Amino acid sequence: MNAERIFTAIADPVRREVLETLAKDSPKTATQLAAVFPITRQGVLKHLHALQEAGLVTVRQSGREKRYFLTPEPLRVLENWAKSVGTMWDERLPRLKEMLENE
Repeated sequence: MNAERIFTAIADPVRREVLETLAKDSPKTATQLAAVFPITRQGVLKHLHALQEAGLVTVRQSGREKRYFLTPEPLRVLENWAKSVGTMWDERLPRLKEMLENE
């Protein structure tokens, strides 16, 4: 899993909303997703492609339709990153507070 692709994919607010929509009710077709967002079906497909490239969405063919599913495993990369950054700040903030109080 490429962390940079994951971060790039979720940097866009529409993509985050697509992920949230799929997390609540999956699978969805691009047409169903386009009905939820104020963008065209083609616009939704571009976002889905970026999410798929990042490994956040999988697609399955069902007859003539493609159904999109949330793939939660890559989100663990974000969770691990957030934990490491949080731990760093948990360690540094008390020292910063102490330093500022001593000035």
